[in-house]
Amino acid sequence: MFVFICLCLCQAGVFVADAVKSESVTEGESVSLNSSFTQIHRDEEIEWKFRNILIASVMNNKSRFYAETAEGRFRDRLKLDHQTGSLTIINSRTTDSGLYTVSRDTTINTINLTVYARLPVPVISSNSSSSSSSCSLVCSAVNVSHVTLSWFKGNSVFSSIRVSDLSSRSDLLLHLECVDDSYSCVLNNPIRNQTQHLNNTQLCHTCAAVSRTVLISAAAAAAGSLLIVAAVGIFCICRKHRNTHREETRAEEITYADPTFYKRNRNKSRATEEDHVIYAGVSRC
Repeated sequence: MFVFICLCLCQAGVFVADAVKSESVTEGESVSLNSSFTQIHRDEEIEWKFRNILIASVMNNKSRFYAETAEGRFRDRLKLDHQTGSLTIINSRTTDSGLYTVSRDTTINTINLTVYARLPVPVISSNSSSSSSSCSLVCSAVNVSHVTLSWFKGNSVFSSIRVSDLSSRSDLLLHLECVDDSYSCVLNNPIRNQTQHLNNTQLCHTCAAVSRTVLISAAAAAAGSLLIVAAVGIFCICRKHRNTHREETRAEEITYADPTFYKRNRNKSRATEEDHVIYAGVSRC
């Protein structure tokens, strides 16, 4: 039954396609796209297309390349195997990414090729400021595409940032507080990675110096504030003590005289009585 259906499809001119296969490579490397055909007969023609544009064919053990098609991007960079029909792309470029189809009679195979840009080694630098108590490290990767930049602590991801666009380039920055040497910065895509290990001896001493300077300044400011508060407190205590001492001294200097009274002689006249009245004076120092 299955054979009968296939024969009917072939007679109707319907092509049979296999599942899409995937290939990945780093730019600059060569990649071979397998046609999945085990052998090609002399009278059979194999055609390769890139995004539905004919770029190469082989028949009667002769290869033909269409250099002007696909904007001439494959000029002098294609090779065909006359036995299997496999296509090799030399010195691959990121612009070579896309769908490739190879056909023979009624069979079509599709390959999705992804060409990744070369990965630079990430750069770790210190990020310190004398005006701030914070101090951190920065891992950077410049002009990258479809990559992930991560801080690793041992074998575990501590933090990460990514750009998923394959057609455009970006600059990535990832911060980390000054830590021990167990951390490393990793830049990776699905097929490659580049690692830079943290060396605190070379980088974090700057952070430590800035932190010490800030701590000394903060301590000096705090000490100055405490001295001012202490001086104000001592002044208030001395002033209060001085006022108390003055009041006690004034109280001690006041002397009260005891009054002396004489009996009035009732027989004398009023005027005479007044002449003999003696008033005790009060002395003040």
